[in-house]
Parts: sequence; structure tokens; C-alpha cells
Amino acid sequence: MSERLVLVTGANGHLGRRLCRRLAVGPAPRPVRALVRSERAAQQLRELPESARPEIAIVSYTDVDQLAARAAGCDVAVHLVGVLKETRINRYADAHERPCRALAEAADRAGLRRVVALGILGADESSPNACLASRARAEAILLRAKTPAVVIRVPMVLGEGDAACSALLRQARGPRTRLVRGGASLEQPIAARDVVEALAMALDRPGLDDAVLELAGPESLSHRALVERAAAVLGTRPEIGSIPPALANAFAWLAERASADPPLTRAMLGVLEHDDAIDPEPACARLGIALTPLDDALREAFAAVRTS
Repeated sequence: MSERLVLVTGANGHLGRRLCRRLAVGPAPRPVRALVRSERAAQQLRELPESARPEIAIVSYTDVDQLAARAAGCDVAVHLVGVLKETRINRYADAHERPCRALAEAADRAGLRRVVALGILGADESSPNACLASRARAEAILLRAKTPAVVIRVPMVLGEGDAACSALLRQARGPRTRLVRGGASLEQPIAARDVVEALAMALDRPGLDDAVLELAGPESLSHRALVERAAAVLGTRPEIGSIPPALANAFAWLAERASADPPLTRAMLGVLEHDDAIDPEPACARLGIALTPLDDALREAFAAVRTS
């Protein structure tokens, strides 16, 4: 395996930090050049154990020259930049399409062998949901570039500190929780360590150039059932009620108009309510990974809470 650097954009996020550790201390360790947007983000990476601490650079994800300079000497790149919630100052195009366009050009200039990008299940350029459509357009930019790309689409990620997992924890701890449509949407959560392993394996697995892989956990179940499974792991019994979709959308609409950074938007709500029910085995086979059982993933994600 090449010893050249792995470029990681958005490396300060929960998955990015886990990936830095996996690449640094896992099988066949590889050095990492981590790209972040701010000194605050860089500090999050400096807090990693010394053995897993990457080379760090602060850049603009939309500046081709900066990205190309940092990509020089790298072999492959992992792109982890993306948002679920659009705000007035951070539009989907600025968070998704523009960074992918800059990275694609930088990768071509630097002669990278492959770009691995993390996507989201449900991404579709024809989707009426602004987030899902934007993510699909961003994927298409990478897939059309000269540098081969691999897109791995995932649903809710179960890992300590991940936003969706933290929301699930709040819902499961109760004593009362209210879910849109009573939790009728289908969820197929995947363990954070499985996502990290998939990203690491995608760097060098043959036959993946310009592939879109849909990866999820081993079980698809209703949101209500997921909260109940999480509660069983935590030893709690929350009372679960229902929020009408119209009320949830009305709240999101009002929030969008009342705040530059609303707690919930209609596009965000649409992604959260998207049904995830796929067969993950084809992606697992191509990546050479095995999935963590749901209850094990929940126990691992909630380990700090369960032992406190």
C-alpha cells in the first residue's frame, strides 16, 4: 500500500476524528493531512492522542489553489464536508456543490488517485428536498471529474457525540418524547466504526472507481422501534407520543423566518423523515466490511452514558 498522505477534508467532525485514528493506528497505518476551516476546528484535532494526531492545515474548502497546494504529495482524499441544516449564511450550495467543485479541480491538478466522499441516503438531483438534491449535485460533480471518485451514502450514524445519535439518546432517556407521525419513518442506523471502516477500505479497494455505494446498518425499523431499542439498552421506558406532520412543518417554517440559524428547517425535517430501507450487503461485499449488530452499535454509542 502507498505510504503517501491521505487528505481528509472536514477532519474535525466526529467521523473525521475517528478516521484519523483509524488511519494512523489501524492495519497498515497511513499518514493523514487534515483540512479544517478554523483554528477552533484545528484545536479539536490537536486534542487527539499523539499517535493519531494528523498534519493539520486551515483552508477554505472552496479555494481551489489552497486545496491543490495541500493535495500535493497526497495519494487519495476523503471528503467529509456537508451539512444537514441550511442557514441564511451557510447555504447548501456553499456547503456541498462549491467545495466539491473546488476539490475535484484540486484533485485533478494534484494527480490524486481517488477521492472518497461521504454522502447521504436519499440523495437525488430530482428530489423536492433541497438538502437531498444539493448532496446529489455535489456527488455528480465529483463523479464527473477526471480523478476517480467513490461515493458512500449512509443514513443515521450511531457514534458517541454524533448529532443524530445525541438526539436519539435524548428521546430514549425520556421520560416523555414526541415523534413526528409517532415515529413511523423507517430508520436504518449504522455504527460509526462501520462507516469509518468503509471509508478506510474504499481508499484502495479495486473496482470502485466512479461508484455510488449505498451502505446502512443491518436492520431497518421504525423510528419508534429504534427509540424503544435504545431505551432497552439504557434501561429506560419513555412515554412515546405523536406530533402531526403539519405541526412539525409549521414549526420549521416559523423557525426559518424567525432565526438566521433555526433549530429546525423544513428541508432538515424532510431528511429526518426520509425512509431508509436498503440492502447493505452489496456495498459491504464491495468494501470488504462486516456490519455491527444494531444493539451492539447502540451499546457502544451510549457507553459513556451507561457507565456514568
